[in-house]
Amino acid sequence: MAVSVPVSIAASAGTVTGDLTVGEGARGIVVFVHGSGSSRHSPRNRAVATVLHDRRLATLRMDLLTAEEASRDERTGELRFDIPLLAERVAAAADWIRADSTGRLPLGLFGASTGAAAALLAAARLAEVRAVVSRGGRPDLAGRDALRAVRAPTLLIVGSRDEQVLTLNRQASAELSAPHRIEVVADAGHLFEEDGAMDAVAGLAADWFLRHLAG
Repeated sequence: MAVSVPVSIAASAGTVTGDLTVGEGARGIVVFVHGSGSSRHSPRNRAVATVLHDRRLATLRMDLLTAEEASRDERTGELRFDIPLLAERVAAAADWIRADSTGRLPLGLFGASTGAAAALLAAARLAEVRAVVSRGGRPDLAGRDALRAVRAPTLLIVGSRDEQVLTLNRQASAELSAPHRIEVVADAGHLFEEDGAMDAVAGLAADWFLRHLAG
């Protein structure tokens, strides 16, 4: 059975918090990088995390902003699109994992919306990242140089009805030199709220991580 514990991670300008869930015989660990205006309590990411736990993958769902930053961001919205800052927080989480007992586990990143750009920017900088999954993400916001520097196999999941984001993902995929694939979930919108859509996302993500972290 997977057990969740709250954790605190030192980062620039303060401390961010997260929920670490590790089950017996975990075969890898996935850091969740949530999208703009969201948090570690996102029901969509929690649903994906539950499936990963069932497939023997540990997860770290973390807030990317300190409490003070989150309060400011609620008023201004300025930090949720600060991709370099968010990627720096992902790197802080990777440092924390290395120092923890979970440091022996292969590392993957799961990014949603703008968090996908932060995950890819972090992957471009961190050699230990073994796999990346983007859900309804904006990989284009990572920038061309970062996309070309990513070495971790990358899966881009987009809803078929999320046409603008699908176009941006196709453009970003042309810049990726790492092994990658786009999976289009039929009849799904940006938030994958349709029946079965989030189940499809979770299954695709779990298969990708197991292949590249535990394979």
